[in-house]
Amino acid sequence: MRRIAVISGAALCFGLSVPAHATTISYADAITQLAAACGADIQKLCKGVNLGNNRLRDCLAQNAAQVSTQCSTSMAAILASIQKRQQAQASVTKICRDDAARRCQGVVPGEAHILACLLKAAKSVSAKCNAAIVDAGWR
Repeated sequence: MRRIAVISGAALCFGLSVPAHATTISYADAITQLAAACGADIQKLCKGVNLGNNRLRDCLAQNAAQVSTQCSTSMAAILASIQKRQQAQASVTKICRDDAARRCQGVVPGEAHILACLLKAAKSVSAKCNAAIVDAGWR
C-alpha cells in the first residue's frame, strides 16, 4: 500500500496529469518507472514529504547531490517523454486538420468522433497525422 502511495505521489508531483510511439511513454509506465528508479531515493531523502504541489520533486531537487544517478537519469528521460506526449496531444488537431477534412466529412465534432474517424481510416491518413496520434498516446 505504501508503494502505491509513493507511485501515486510521484505522478502528481511530477506533473503527470490525465494522459506509444517509441519516443513517448504512457503515464502509467512513467509512474512505474519512476517508482522503480526513484523509490529508494524518495524513501531515504523525502520520507514524509507531502506529495502535492510538486513538493516531492522539489525535495529530490534540493537533495540532488544525494539522489542516485539512476533516479536522476530516469526522471529526466521520463519527463522529456511526457512533455513530448503533451505537445503531441496539443498539436494533433492542427497536424491532422487536412486528413480530417478529407476522410471525416460529415462526422460531428466533439466527444472524440474525429479522432475515432482518423483511427479507423489510419491506412489512408497521412504518415505525419498517424505519427502525431501515436506520439499523443492515442493509438
